[in-house]
Amino acid sequence: MGALGQLIGWIATPLYYAISGVLLVWHKLFSLVIPASNGWSWVLAIVGLTVTIRALLIPLFVRQIKSSRNMQLIQPKVKELQKKYGHDRERLAQETMKLYKETGTNPFASCLPLLLQMPIFLCLFRLVNDAAHSKVKGFLTTTDVQHISNAKIFGARLADTFNGSHDSTVKIIAAVLVVAMCATTFFTQRQLMAKNMPADAMTGQYAQQQKMLLYVLPVVFAVSGIAFPIAAMLYWTTSNLWTMCQQFYVIRNNPAPGTPAEKAKQERDREKAARKARRHGEAVVVTEETPEVSPAADRRPAQREQPKKQTRSQRKGKR
Repeated sequence: MGALGQLIGWIATPLYYAISGVLLVWHKLFSLVIPASNGWSWVLAIVGLTVTIRALLIPLFVRQIKSSRNMQLIQPKVKELQKKYGHDRERLAQETMKLYKETGTNPFASCLPLLLQMPIFLCLFRLVNDAAHSKVKGFLTTTDVQHISNAKIFGARLADTFNGSHDSTVKIIAAVLVVAMCATTFFTQRQLMAKNMPADAMTGQYAQQQKMLLYVLPVVFAVSGIAFPIAAMLYWTTSNLWTMCQQFYVIRNNPAPGTPAEKAKQERDREKAARKARRHGEAVVVTEETPEVSPAADRRPAQREQPKKQTRSQRKGKR
């Protein structure tokens, strides 16, 4: 464990400096309007830290959305491969990986934001926990450590945990944050499954994995959350809220084909086109695919064509 502990320390040390640096920048900013020793200045600094980290992870989030969408769209092809090569697991694995490569799909991309956030979350946990024991890490000074150690919200210290305190106020606030952390984790995953997964993808292996994560992750956070400091739970809950808003925007404006979100977007597009047409005095032609607008002038009856003039010899020839 000695060598492993040193390796973890070498990896974690840069994170301690990065996290503490961002935290202090936000704290200095909020200290302009809130006293530096006030607990709310540190709470807002944690929120600022979360926003900074999630903003940096936006490119990975975009890759996650694209990969999830590809995984949904190729589920019918995956089922065909399972029917064709179900008796040969090695061949099935080869053909499935080939399909992933051809479609540019990475089945592990959906976990990247979560995996990258976990070291940051754990380092923030250690940073706050060590500050509660007057240990200086990263860019934090002794004064910063004292402020974090004594910072309170609603009567509970940011370094307090549910199972590490006998104060009823601390337990109530910690319990509320544990529930908030688990609920936001659940609804974030539920939002993706309910709105942005086609019907064909709801019965495959990928859907089973998503359903498992839907219920397993909240349970994991509920069990482990009682040992997390209030500051760490604030970070994770804020991160989940960011994910929900970001996911809502992507699903609403760029839904996957064949999903309830796509039908809702088509309906909004039709209503928008109808309102625009009414403002310009145009007739609306409603179709199931896309709204079309035709000018009012096109709705007038066609004029009757006049007969061409004929000479007397032509009229006699017809008779």
